[in-house]
Amino acid sequence: PWVISGEPLSLAGPQFPPSVKGWLSSVNLLHVRAVGRSDTLHYVWSSIGAPTVLLIYTRSERSALRVNWAKLLSASPAGAIWIEPPGSVVYATAVVFTKVFEYNGANASALSKGQEEPFYPPYDLAGFSWQSANHTVNRTALTAQFQGVDTSDPGGAFRNGTISFQVRGPSPPGRPGRPPLPRLLHTANSSKVEFIMDKVAPRGNSSRFMLEVVTVEEKGGGHKRLQSVRSIDDEYTPTIFEMAQLVSGPRNDSIGPNFFQWKTTAYGSRDASRENAIRCRYSPLQTANRTLPGPSIAHAYFGEGLGRSHSVAAINISFGADGPDRPLRCWSALLGFGTPPEDAFSPLVMAIVAVGLGTPVVLLLAGGLVVLFARRKHQSQYEPIN
Repeated sequence: PWVISGEPLSLAGPQFPPSVKGWLSSVNLLHVRAVGRSDTLHYVWSSIGAPTVLLIYTRSERSALRVNWAKLLSASPAGAIWIEPPGSVVYATAVVFTKVFEYNGANASALSKGQEEPFYPPYDLAGFSWQSANHTVNRTALTAQFQGVDTSDPGGAFRNGTISFQVRGPSPPGRPGRPPLPRLLHTANSSKVEFIMDKVAPRGNSSRFMLEVVTVEEKGGGHKRLQSVRSIDDEYTPTIFEMAQLVSGPRNDSIGPNFFQWKTTAYGSRDASRENAIRCRYSPLQTANRTLPGPSIAHAYFGEGLGRSHSVAAINISFGADGPDRPLRCWSALLGFGTPPEDAFSPLVMAIVAVGLGTPVVLLLAGGLVVLFARRKHQSQYEPIN
């Protein structure tokens, strides 16, 4: 079931120009539950502060989300979000989308050489103004969208541009319907997020954009590990042979680890295809001395001791060069509980491989038998000499 909560929040401050009129930020909180026989998975998406998703696993099919709205919207939101009954929570984690960086791709190598800093001032997603997500909810497809603009720069890059997070609730295992590329493999315990930059004007001729993703992990669950999974199979994502994923440490409970997984590609169109693919890169996982900038619903759930009692890690994901022919940038990821899904050869591919490899073998065997039979027949025409 889907539970949607939202309250309008008027912004005080400078008046916006006509290009961003109507962008009075809304308080969006989207709660998705996947209920099992004796447990429940809670996915809580929100654009309050930095866009965030909470993943909470409870050992009860009756567990429920509770929100203290007055506290959540205050300057000290710690404790504003909780699960009842409290003892039912087995594990909780969070993924926070904090900033979008823009840098000069032509001088990107300068970062590793300690030369001139190629970065422009970043876009802080916690300061964006977000539209109400209520009118974007599709209860059949289990999707919703959070769309925002940077109101601090209405006459610059975001004059006509937006940043959106398209989310999809848990769905049956497999690849539901025929989704566009990269066609990630869903599980019953996973949810999908799609990051979309639309018509955001670059500030340089060789600009590249990079999304900062911060994860919050209970220290009992161990640190996140960055894994690269390579395969020779590109059936579902043509020309892409790598899957990157953040996986938590091993746990003793039945739900297993949690994961955040993506293919190393983005696309320059909503109708993603091989022709508009954009190379996607990612930085090493940063775990030393990391803190989570506020505000976000992660602070509201984990409380004031978040930095002391939780492990915080960050990774940057780059989406390639921009230009007049790439006004849109679209990147997808899966997050959830359990073992990360792995791509496998489909029956069609296995049949093609079997035919491709089996046919030469059959022909070779048949040819050998024909040659052997012909030799025996030729030798039988002569009488042995005594």
